[in-house]
Amino acid sequence: MILLQVQQLSKYFGAELILSNIKLEVQSGDRIALVGRNGAGKSTLLKIIAGQLSHESGSIIKPKDVTIGYLAQDTGLESNLSIWDEMNSVFDHFREMEQQLRSLEADMANPDVYDDPKLYEQVMTAYDQLQNEFKEAGGYQYEADLRSILHGFNFQDYDYDTRISTLSGGQKTRLALAKLLLTKPSILILDEPTNHLDIDTLSWLEHYLQGYSGAILIVSHDRYFLDKTVNQVYEMSRNKIRKYAGNYSKYLIQKADQYEREMKQFEKQQEETAKLEAFIQRNIARASTTKRAQSRRKQLDRMDLIKRPGNNEKPPSMLFDIDRQSGNEVLKIDSVSIGYDGQTIVSDLSFDVFRGESIALVGPNGAGKSTLLKSITGALPLLTGEIRQGASVEIGYYDQEQSHLNQAKTVLAELWDEYPVTQEKDIRTILGTFLFSGDDVLKPVAALSGGEKARLALAKLTMQKANLLILDEPTNHLDLDSKEVLENALIDYPGTLLFVSHDRYFINRIATQVVELDKTKTGVTVYLGDYDYYVEKKNEQEELAALETANTISTLAKPAAADSYKTDKEQRKRDRQRLRRIEEIELEISGYEGIITEAERLLCLPEIYEDHSKSLELHQQLEQSNSAIELLMEEWESLQDE
Repeated sequence: MILLQVQQLSKYFGAELILSNIKLEVQSGDRIALVGRNGAGKSTLLKIIAGQLSHESGSIIKPKDVTIGYLAQDTGLESNLSIWDEMNSVFDHFREMEQQLRSLEADMANPDVYDDPKLYEQVMTAYDQLQNEFKEAGGYQYEADLRSILHGFNFQDYDYDTRISTLSGGQKTRLALAKLLLTKPSILILDEPTNHLDIDTLSWLEHYLQGYSGAILIVSHDRYFLDKTVNQVYEMSRNKIRKYAGNYSKYLIQKADQYEREMKQFEKQQEETAKLEAFIQRNIARASTTKRAQSRRKQLDRMDLIKRPGNNEKPPSMLFDIDRQSGNEVLKIDSVSIGYDGQTIVSDLSFDVFRGESIALVGPNGAGKSTLLKSITGALPLLTGEIRQGASVEIGYYDQEQSHLNQAKTVLAELWDEYPVTQEKDIRTILGTFLFSGDDVLKPVAALSGGEKARLALAKLTMQKANLLILDEPTNHLDLDSKEVLENALIDYPGTLLFVSHDRYFINRIATQVVELDKTKTGVTVYLGDYDYYVEKKNEQEELAALETANTISTLAKPAAADSYKTDKEQRKRDRQRLRRIEEIELEISGYEGIITEAERLLCLPEIYEDHSKSLELHQQLEQSNSAIELLMEEWESLQDE
């Protein structure tokens, strides 16, 4: 079923063309990724589809019953309600249905309705219909869904009475996404949903979206996430759009194959046109061949020339170098405790960093990863312990919040003021490699987008030529091409890397070690490998822990030794009696459940619910059976607890 169609859509911002003749179709079960450079118009297209922006031409067609849920990037949930009340407001319609059901039940018990068979039948029919609607819509499980999603977004340890207005920006963003998922729209539109999510939450979200009943339209720069969640890719480039089947990795393969085919066609045509032009040049002036040359010229004029394939959008160019090499021991972190305002986040951190290593710090949000980086750079004081730098270590620090950028300066001044002896043309050349050209260098830093600020901060970092780079979420705000350029530059970097990232693809390419922080326990766990190795070892550890727990339970459950047989004889007798009684109760419950099933089946038959006395008798059976089951369950639970 087609849920939405975008046909020949165009969009201008002032005189600048942003989108041109865009075509896109969303069908039931589709998982679509929009990819392309920053500024390609991805977020603009999402806003137009969601009804938040107008468009100059084209149309968007969708059935009336199709609902759209949209979450812009870095959108925080603003509310004065508590976490629970705000999330629970999504299900107001269920509570209204519950009230209607209670009202109909009261009507059925009303003597005036009860004594009027026709009226009673009408109320019963309305009750059955509403109850089925309530069940089909998920009315009996909405609280379980709510708790599951809050748990998935790492709010299980929070007091649900906490007011949302007191939470951090990242927590509000996670709650905004959680609330949108609870609404379960027909088409879920997500713009950079992975921002502010740690790796565990990302894995949960991937699993949730894989089972989502509606269609999904996503913009994301997280390649692992796209591979796990999408089955189609629309690439936006130069105001246009092109569709590819499969996930992100398959899109890259198809795009490379397509480029190769188009390049062959282009080269073949170039060879053909060169031959025609050469023939014309040789023969146009000769009287005997001029007509043939003119014929070739007409043939050349009629040809539909193929443009050279490839993207004219130039990627940034990055090179990280060092002025001098550090000693072999770069950092020694010894029994360190870190935190803010005397409040400890994580304690007893100890690990070493040696020259040439590339270490990824991982762990859930709030585990202290960014705090540790700031403590290493001296931006935050240590609570306890010591961090020692090795010989000739020079630190270059990339702050995910780009707080080191002066918002009041221009792009040019931001670099030139740091390196005043460098000539202006050299500063402009460096900025040009990071895609700041012409008048772009005169823009104020405050007017830059998130991706532009990230590129400017990286440009400053390349000029520093430090031999230890400490990077806090360096891929945030970068498009996919820029990420790849950054990865290649860091792979070639001759110094040492210590970084925090939630981009699992990036970690896998860059890391030679993974150091895990967890605020629920002291110390760190070091894994000598990339991200895939880290995941493999974590799974092994979980399996071993589960096995040890099972063995412990098995050991505890073993019967007492022979020498305590006499002492335990009476206890074993009581246990046998208790187990027999539990079996008897379960059989009785099963019998009553059979009565309930049969009564409910009969009540659905027209000849039964039209018979007033028979209907009443069956309802009494239901009440008696349910009451009996409640009593038996109480006894069963007390026996289980003994």
